[in-house]
Amino acid sequence: MTVAVIDSGIDATHPDLQGSVLPGADLTSEGPGNGWIDKTGHGTAMAGLIAAHGKVQGLAPAAKVMPVRESERGLGNTTEIVNAITWATAQHVDVISISLAMDFDDPTMRTAVAEALKADIVVVAGAGNTPARNVGFPAAIPGVVAVAGVGRDGEHAKISVTGAAVAISAPSDDITSTGLGHGWRKGTGTSDATAIVAGAVALVRARYPDLSGPEVVHRLTATAIDKGPAGRDAQYGFGVIDLVGALTADIPPLSSPTASANAPQDPASEGPSPWMWVVGAVVVLGVLVLAVRSRRRG
Repeated sequence: MTVAVIDSGIDATHPDLQGSVLPGADLTSEGPGNGWIDKTGHGTAMAGLIAAHGKVQGLAPAAKVMPVRESERGLGNTTEIVNAITWATAQHVDVISISLAMDFDDPTMRTAVAEALKADIVVVAGAGNTPARNVGFPAAIPGVVAVAGVGRDGEHAKISVTGAAVAISAPSDDITSTGLGHGWRKGTGTSDATAIVAGAVALVRARYPDLSGPEVVHRLTATAIDKGPAGRDAQYGFGVIDLVGALTADIPPLSSPTASANAPQDPASEGPSPWMWVVGAVVVLGVLVLAVRSRRRG
């Protein structure tokens, strides 16, 4: 499996990642290049959680990671992220991992994500960290696997934002991974949880190569360990990822190959639908009629 890591680049010379990093792209002002430059260590850490095979063991050590460098230092802008998603989609990767969250809902980002999903690529993105109040983008876009975080106690991590778009949760606190200078790094945030879920997606796709992207996501959410209120909720989504369950459980197929009940919700669609307003009006009218009749009888 190939996982495109949209981030700050990846240090391909790290001993825990040797042989696992494919040539990618550098879409920053320092490009063009193959993405094997990382000045912050963030992208290298995410790659380690996915595919490291040394002191750090990634979730899918046999997978390949493909760096798509969208920022030189820190978070890039929306245009750079959109270009990175488009580039990764053109490479026909199996998973796109995006450990970042933007506040701005850009139509071009929605289009880029739609093209990736149409190509049967599973797109995984971080819900975002506090003090942000809402799930960021692209995680909030329907079809993207929006990842929230849990702490060492298995409960919702304080650093993780919440929202209806959250699909699943994964460990996010004090996560050790590969770092700069051939060293190691400890990080906290939904970035780490996102990379962990991306690695899990790679494993499930390898285990069940005939499953479509939505069916892979369904397998992850259907086997997640439910936390908080029963069913899906704004803190945990469908629950905390259960990798063994996702790889081994007997899961009924989706009723529709093109639509999943487990697809992340669009925050913009959370209000009542016109049909619900009609039903409500009919119910209220019925109550009024009964009240009038009751008075007449009296």
